[in-house]
Amino acid sequence: MIMEIFTAVVVVVGVWTASSLRVVKQYERGLVFRFGRVQPKVREAGLTFLLPVADRLQKVNMQIITLPIPAQDGITRDNVTVRVDAVVYFKVIDPVIAAVNVQDYRSAVGQVAQTSLRSIIGKSDLDDLLSNRERLNEGLELMIDSPALDWGIQIDRVEIKDVALPETMKRSMSRQAEAERERRARVISADGELQASYKLAQAAATMADHPAALQLRLLETVVQVAAEKNSTLVLPFPVELLRFLESATTKPAAAAAPSPAETPPVNGQVAPLPRASDDVEKPPEISPSAG
Repeated sequence: MIMEIFTAVVVVVGVWTASSLRVVKQYERGLVFRFGRVQPKVREAGLTFLLPVADRLQKVNMQIITLPIPAQDGITRDNVTVRVDAVVYFKVIDPVIAAVNVQDYRSAVGQVAQTSLRSIIGKSDLDDLLSNRERLNEGLELMIDSPALDWGIQIDRVEIKDVALPETMKRSMSRQAEAERERRARVISADGELQASYKLAQAAATMADHPAALQLRLLETVVQVAAEKNSTLVLPFPVELLRFLESATTKPAAAAAPSPAETPPVNGQVAPLPRASDDVEKPPEISPSAG
């Protein structure tokens, strides 16, 4: 009989002890509500003891929580309809306030994030949403973090994920980008032509001072054209070479000019040749009276 009573007492004590022990994980903190009143001391990770019937343990996750914000439709400051979605990273820094001051802090942060995202869309231009997201992320983080501090929540990071535009706006932006690139291409081409004209002017001045440079440039052009071997090459005759040949032929012609006796006949008339009798001197005539 005594052994049965002792066994019953041991079983009751074991059940009471088992019901009083709880395990808190490393990434959690435990809040003890004793008769409905929260205890100021937060139970750390490990094994913790509770008073049966009097205490109730509530665990709060201290990890960083990723909360996606559903896509929100809005109109930007420059009257463009967009659809923007984002993501919020937050964590609990005060488990007592997070468990007491707000019923569901996860849902509360999600609702504040949605309203803040709509507000930031209405205050921003389309160009800011597309190219200046860092500043918008910072502004959105401040808007969400302000009420979250009263709930024991710290906003770690807010990121705008995607900005969806209407198809008509996409086509307009494509045409604008194409026109902008064409304008830049024309400006670059004109700038290149201007620089090339300066270089060509310098090259022309150099070739004017040194005529041989023009010949070298001509030969280089001929080499470049002949490298393809798919066209007929017409080589122009250099003017300088013509001048050289003209000057070389003028001097021998002046040295071999004909004498007046060898002057060619004029108007087809042939000059009479001298006779032999004209060349022999006649003897003097003797008068008869002298005999």
